[in-house]
Amino acid sequence: MRALVQRVSQARVDVDERVIGEIGYGFLILVCAVDGDSEADAELLAQKIAKLRILRDDQGKMNRSILDAGGEALVVSQFTLAADLSRGNRPGFSHAAAPDVGRELYESFCRLLAEEGVAVETGEFGAEMAVSLVNDGPVTIWMDSMDWAKRP
Repeated sequence: MRALVQRVSQARVDVDERVIGEIGYGFLILVCAVDGDSEADAELLAQKIAKLRILRDDQGKMNRSILDAGGEALVVSQFTLAADLSRGNRPGFSHAAAPDVGRELYESFCRLLAEEGVAVETGEFGAEMAVSLVNDGPVTIWMDSMDWAKRP
């Protein structure tokens, strides 16, 4: 699974001009399942993000996790993180997981992140969403479970 984690002072997601998820200090997490991903990838990503030390400590250094800081996470599904630009300028998305698998892994990731102790708000899978945020820093981290997962 892929994730783009942004440290934010606030973030929200609207669907049809209605706020469906909103947080203060913490992470906006854009997440995408790709072909070959499994529940193990969702679990690994949730564990890594819960422990990711990119929030400021008392000295202003990136030294605290979202759990240490009592921050929140807004998790938004974003299949476009699977974009393939190897054949021109129009992205292809054939590497994204099928929608039913993507939904299942997105929901698993959200549940697993909450089980790690993180307060989680969500977007709406498959919906046209308007996401707004105030990027703090700015700090933006790209993560891919393939970087840590042991695959056959």
